[in-house]
Amino acid sequence: MAILLRTGTAGRSAVEIADELIGRFQSLDGLARADVRDLARVKGIGRTKAVQIKAAFELGTRWARDRAEALPMDSPELVEAFWGEEMRLLDYESLRVIVLDTRCRLKGSKEVSRGTVNETTAHPRDVLEPVVLVRGYGFILVHNHPSGDPSPSQADHRFTLQVREAARLLQVKFLDHIILGKPTDTRPGYYSFRLAGYL
Repeated sequence: MAILLRTGTAGRSAVEIADELIGRFQSLDGLARADVRDLARVKGIGRTKAVQIKAAFELGTRWARDRAEALPMDSPELVEAFWGEEMRLLDYESLRVIVLDTRCRLKGSKEVSRGTVNETTAHPRDVLEPVVLVRGYGFILVHNHPSGDPSPSQADHRFTLQVREAARLLQVKFLDHIILGKPTDTRPGYYSFRLAGYL
């Protein structure tokens, strides 16, 4: 972070400012979530450096996507690698459809619902529409839990079963529903309905 800042201010080095930044936002994750205006309020940052910091995090997110994009999306780990960094930074639930071809390669993705800190609402038709429009072979649902706990709620279970039935009727492959959270020492940063035996 100090290297990114390059220079400090009178009486404060770049290292000291970097320490304050990470301390104020509690972690790199918190720093990545911070708004440009919040970053600019830190003494020695200003708007220009705040924009540079946000750009550095965005560059990291895009690099992670580029690494994963060439691979078939056939595991929760790859979905997490592709969307995890971005979606973990959101302070609301976002439900997205990942459309795949017959080799499980990405044909496109679309956010179909945006909700509150702990809930999003959607209808199975919202999920299936982008799949049908591009003649996708199958799809993966992915959404985030801003709390960091990827464990599914009862509403998540109900919605998954509704989408499973709708996909069966349209003869479209529903490959997985993945909930993204934060990894800990005792669990990965995702929950997969396929690995849990529901799909």
